[in-house]
Parts: sequence; structure tokens; C-alpha cells
Amino acid sequence: MAEIRSAPPRGVVPEPVGPGEESVWDYPRPPRIEPVSERIRVVVGGRVLANSVNAVRVLETAGAPVYYVRPADIDFSHLAPAARTTWCEWKGEASYLDFDDGSRRIHSIAWRYREPLPGFESMRDYVGFYASKLDEAWVGDEQATPQPGRYYGGWVTSRIKGPIKGVPGSEGW
Repeated sequence: MAEIRSAPPRGVVPEPVGPGEESVWDYPRPPRIEPVSERIRVVVGGRVLANSVNAVRVLETAGAPVYYVRPADIDFSHLAPAARTTWCEWKGEASYLDFDDGSRRIHSIAWRYREPLPGFESMRDYVGFYASKLDEAWVGDEQATPQPGRYYGGWVTSRIKGPIKGVPGSEGW
């Protein structure tokens, strides 16, 4: 699969990028998987659900990085398979996980690819968490915010420059 860099749509002006920053407009299509050097942490209700220095991130044009944590670094004691599935043209069928600790239930808090398509086999069973459904999503020492829009699972940090898919008016990107 050859990477292609997509030019921003007409009228979209990428934000300037400084040292140590990344533009989502420099991310490729199809997406690229790369290892993450920083610690990734996922917290709900004060409980650490994931804590990893072996995560990967998926980068795709116009989207914030999506972080996936290997199963060995996840506390699955309050995660259960959900009935929901979706399809990604690049990665294949995603199956979802619900969170339930007896006092709080969060539907489809996370997803994973049990049988990823060719080119994405290295992320088999790694779990992505929606920053919008977490109490805390950490990349290193920085708490990330959710990618705009309900559908997307990207994590936004101060190093990521947009505009990022999901903002009003980006439906056609």
C-alpha cells in the first residue's frame, strides 16, 4: 500500500507547524501505524484501564492520531464485549467494548480489530479508546482532548495542528 499525502480541500488552510508539532495534513492515506514512544494512559472513575509504553498510533489525513494499546497493558476487569460492530475500509471490522464497574456504564468506550485487513495485522487485538468517553486520556505528561465530532476516536494534544476532521464544515473531507 503506497502512502499518499492529500492536499487540503479547497478553502481549508492548514495551521502553521512549529518545532515538535505535526500537521494532520501531513498524515497519509491510507493510514500509517507507528509505535508510540510516550506512555499512554486511560482513566475512568479514578481507575487506570490502560497504561502502556508499547502502544501504537494510527495516522490518517485530516484526523488526530488514534492510539491503540496492546491487550497486555489493559485492565479488562470492567470491559465487556458490546454488540456493536463497524467497518473500516483500511482496517476491517471493529468490535466494541463497554465499560461497567457496577456504578457507571459507558457504551462503546473502546474498539479493536480481531482480524485486521492486510497491512494492519500488527494492531490485531490492540484496543483504541474514545477520549470523549474517558475521564482522562494521557499521552506522556499531557492530557489529550477528543477529536472534534462524535464519530472520531483521535486524541488531540498541543503538538497536533489542524484543522482536524470533525469540526463544523468538515463533513465532506
